[in-house]
Amino acid sequence: MVFVMHPLDRLYDQVLARKNADPQRSYTAKLFREGVAKCAKKVGEEGVEVAIAAISGDKRERVAESADLLYHLAVLWVAADIDPQEIYAELAARENRSGLDDKAARKGVVK
Repeated sequence: MVFVMHPLDRLYDQVLARKNADPQRSYTAKLFREGVAKCAKKVGEEGVEVAIAAISGDKRERVAESADLLYHLAVLWVAADIDPQEIYAELAARENRSGLDDKAARKGVVK
């Protein structure tokens, strides 16, 4: 059996490898140098761009902007010391739970 890494894991590993690269030669390293707040801002910007692309009706643009969002999310994960496995575990814990119940629980709302 051949083990193939998930593309998000490969992306995370690439981003992690560039964390200490020369910011003059690596956009990723430049983002890290600017700090977590800058990385978070980029995630927000890319999220808006995905939403705009979703409305535009252009599938190619939706795909490209979604890829940009995932890249910037991976950068934020590295900057904030979050391993993708932690995200996967959280998603797994939410399986078979109602999204409405989960949202209410996170807000401390009791049904």
